[in-house]
Amino acid sequence: MRGFIGDLHIHTALSPCAGEQMTPPAIVAQALKAGLDFIAVTDHNSAGNVEAVMEAARGTILKVWPGLEVQTKEEVHLVCLFDSVETALAWQDVVYRHLPPGENIENIWGTQLLLDARGKERGREKRLLLQSTSLSIEEVFRGVSLLEGIVIPAHVDRQAYSLLNVLGFIPPGLPITALEVSRAENLERIRSRTSLPQGFSLIASSDAHYLEDIGQLATCFCMHELTFSELRLALAGEGGRKVVMVQGAGGYFRVVE
Repeated sequence: MRGFIGDLHIHTALSPCAGEQMTPPAIVAQALKAGLDFIAVTDHNSAGNVEAVMEAARGTILKVWPGLEVQTKEEVHLVCLFDSVETALAWQDVVYRHLPPGENIENIWGTQLLLDARGKERGREKRLLLQSTSLSIEEVFRGVSLLEGIVIPAHVDRQAYSLLNVLGFIPPGLPITALEVSRAENLERIRSRTSLPQGFSLIASSDAHYLEDIGQLATCFCMHELTFSELRLALAGEGGRKVVMVQGAGGYFRVVE
């Protein structure tokens, strides 16, 4: 086995709260500069720029996984990851059907840019993405599982949109293998929570909304190869595989646990 450094939570300029410099070529260049082996594109309630980032990374050593960050009806953020663009877009269709009606107002919420692989605008998403869907936490886990994807509760160390702080507990029977931490200094506080069940991993992601955030916090995945099935096994800690949280600077990483 070897270690692969990945950041599984990165937004593009499609997310209205992200900077407009978060274009596919800029994201790929910054991820490579940061020393990452792979990333996941996880815009709010949409996979509209996933394919463009994957195309921008073609011919480089960077692997890009397609995904979305879904906001549930409980106002919990869940990172949903998939092995192919097709399954990510199939899940996007489900999410779009569960978004409330209403269009984005750019001077209030920000722009939602649909981009090509060169970073050129090809349109603007009219739906308001920065809102809760009518999907429950359990429905997201169930729907993503049917598409053979992975669900990771996002930034559980934060007050807002966090599974632990919104609900105060992890619903029994929820098939969680990993929780995401967004700030290394909060790691011990999360581990000290007596309400947390045993047998899951803690990963670190940058939740990057700006280029300088990419790779600042990441995870080393110890696994045999860089495949989605290996990623799943590493998150579950199976067969000697494991994940280790790391912090990055200038292409170098140090363990933070």
